Order: sequence, then C-alpha cells, then structure tokens
Amino acid sequence: MEPLEIEVKFPVADAPALREKITASGAVSTGRHFEVNVLFDDAAGSLRRADCLLRLRQDARTTLTFKSTSEERDRQFKIHREREVRVSDFDSMEQILSSLGFHRRQVYEKWRETFRLDETVLCLDQMPFGDYLEIEGPKAAIRRVASNLGLNWNRRIIRNYLEMFSLLRDHLQLPFTDITFQNFENVTVRIDNAKLFRR
Repeated sequence: MEPLEIEVKFPVADAPALREKITASGAVSTGRHFEVNVLFDDAAGSLRRADCLLRLRQDARTTLTFKSTSEERDRQFKIHREREVRVSDFDSMEQILSSLGFHRRQVYEKWRETFRLDETVLCLDQMPFGDYLEIEGPKAAIRRVASNLGLNWNRRIIRNYLEMFSLLRDHLQLPFTDITFQNFENVTVRIDNAKLFRR
C-alpha cells in the first residue's frame, strides 16, 4: 500500500483563539519549532515538471522528504505519495544531494506547532504570509476534526505552501522567490488573500 499524505489547510484569522479550541478538543501539543525547508531540483527542473518535491527540512531534527503525485484523486483533499527519512546532518545531506545533481531551488520558513488528536495530526503554521491550520489523517477524521473546531469546509485549501506563494507572488508582484520572514517584512498580506488559494 502506497504511503499517502492526505490533508487540507484552513486560513487562520486568530491563531491564539484557534489554539485554545484545539487544546480544548483534547489535542496534545508535541511542541513548536522554527523550520527551514530547502527544495532541490536538477538543472532541467525535472522534479518540478513531474510534480515531485525533494525537500530537506531543519527544525528540531533534519528530515529528507520526497513527494510525488498519487493516482488517487479527490477534489476535497490534497493527496500525495510521501517518503521521509531522518538524517543526522543537514550540511552533509545537502552536499550529497549536490553531488547527485540536485541543487537549491527555493527556501521557505515557518513556525509550526504540531498537535496529535486521535487519528489526525494538526499543524498550526505561522507562515511569512499568514497563519494556517493543516489537518492530516484519514479523510473522515479530517472532516470530523474540522467540523468540531468550527471550521468552514468551503474555505479549505488543498494547495501546498509553494503553490500558495506562487499565486500570491503573482497577485502582489513580489520580486523574490524565497519564502522567508525577512522577505515579507514590508509586505502586507490580508486574510482575504486566502481566496486566491482555493480551487
């Protein structure tokens, strides 16, 4: 059975209030961490053209992730195949990827607090362009958690953060490609911009 990542995101207008709802629902926090995510591709952009993602993430640990499209289609959820492995050294792994012909394509940062609730993982993300809640797990469990938290299912987002940024970059005519807090210091992003991200 292929390892599937099934998830949705919701824009968050009031992160502290939503966090209270999450903890009141019985979810247990596993901590909040700052993440640096580096995407890799070859010179021809082969991974991007194939709708694949190769990512090296640094937070409390270092993780190498490969995502690719799944044959399962459902317009209600974002579904990808995902393989992850923990590695001991970020710089050494980057050198290995470079030696194999993969080089940095894009960097994105976020603060993430992760919660576990029954069959789901909830991630309260502070992105440079706004706050979002990501819910991952079985489809029925995702819908149940979203409903219990009072989230409007019609406002869900099934794009990844890179796709969201690409739309926002075009909309606001941003001059940069890395999604860092420093790049967004003088950029105003309103919560209603989240309408851009819904399919």
